[in-house]
Amino acid sequence: MARFAAEGGAFEALPPGDFLPGQVVVAIADKEGRRTALPLRWGLIPGWATDPAIGRKLFNARAETLSEKPSFKEAFRSRRCLIPADGFYEWTGEKGKKQAVRFGLRSGEPFAMAGLYETWRAPSGETIGTCTIVTTEPNDLIALLHDRMPVLLPKDKEALWLDPKVRDPEALRPLLVPYRSAEMVIETAAPHPPPAGPARKTGRDEEIQTSLFDPPRDRTDE
Repeated sequence: MARFAAEGGAFEALPPGDFLPGQVVVAIADKEGRRTALPLRWGLIPGWATDPAIGRKLFNARAETLSEKPSFKEAFRSRRCLIPADGFYEWTGEKGKKQAVRFGLRSGEPFAMAGLYETWRAPSGETIGTCTIVTTEPNDLIALLHDRMPVLLPKDKEALWLDPKVRDPEALRPLLVPYRSAEMVIETAAPHPPPAGPARKTGRDEEIQTSLFDPPRDRTDE
C-alpha cells in the first residue's frame, strides 16, 4: 500500500487477505503531522465503554448521525482515519446458495474508506485500538444489492478527512456521500457462503450475518 505513504510497520505485520469485524485491520491516522499506519481491531470501543463487547456491533457508523451518536461524535471530531482496501464484498442469493459479489474501483487501484478510531483502556490497564467504517447511502451500483455502502474518499480529500485541526462536522459532511458509480466495478466470484463470523438476531427474529454493511438500524449506531 505504498500509495498511502504511511509510516509504521502495520502493513508488513498483517498478511494480505479478507478481514471480518473483530479482526485486526490496518488504518492510517495523522500522528503529529505524519501519516501513520496503525493495527486496529475492527469494531469500535468508545473510550467511555465499560464492556469491550460493545465493539462487536459498532463495526459500521452511519454518516448521517456521526455528530449525534455518543459512540461516534468525539471520534468524528478528532479521531478520523483511513482504512485502505482494494475491494469489499456483499453476498446475494438464497440461503445455502450465496454468491460473493466484489466491488472495487474500475482503475484497479486501492482506495481509502473513511473510518473513526479510539483507544480503549481496560480496568487492567491494557489498551486496545479499535476502529469503525463509516457508511452512507448507496450509489446506483451498490443499490442493486444493498441499501448502504462504505464512504470511499477521493484521493484529493483524504488529507482533509485526516486533518486533526478540522473539528467542524459541517466541513466534513461533503465527504460523506456515495462514491461515483461510473468509477466502480462489480465482480461475481465463485459461489460460496458468507465468511464465518458472529451472527445476530433482529427484532423480526431474522439472522443477520455481519458484513461490511450496516444491519437494520435498530441494531447499530449505539
